[in-house]
Amino acid sequence: MASHTLTPARSRLNASYRNLTLWTMQGWLTMFFVAAGYAKLTEPFANLVDLMRWPALVAENFVRGLGVAEIVLAVLLLAPLASWKHGRPLLVMAASGLLALECVMLLVHLTGMDVGPAITNAILIAMTAPVLWFRAREVR
Repeated sequence: MASHTLTPARSRLNASYRNLTLWTMQGWLTMFFVAAGYAKLTEPFANLVDLMRWPALVAENFVRGLGVAEIVLAVLLLAPLASWKHGRPLLVMAASGLLALECVMLLVHLTGMDVGPAITNAILIAMTAPVLWFRAREVR
């Protein structure tokens, strides 16, 4: 067995590709959650109940508050664009919050037998977990 070590140039290139991939996922997550939060804030409650079954089980203010939380956490995913030093901890906090929210909503959708939204949440978890993992390692 031969052991392969990366040259410094190759190591920087791999880090650059990883950074580009993470920023791309952060952008997609931000777009998704800003849109989802905006819909929860602006759509009439009756439409939200028709589109998704779970809002019928909670108060309207809870759904509106969830929309605000989604928008705030989504915007914080891009906090390092404003300040790399201060923005990275905010990004990690936002990714943690979104991951927790996605896991809870996955359980809600699975118990309600909503297959489509459950798959969507599984995909969102698969995108948010690496962002959280790799960005948290950068903060240390």
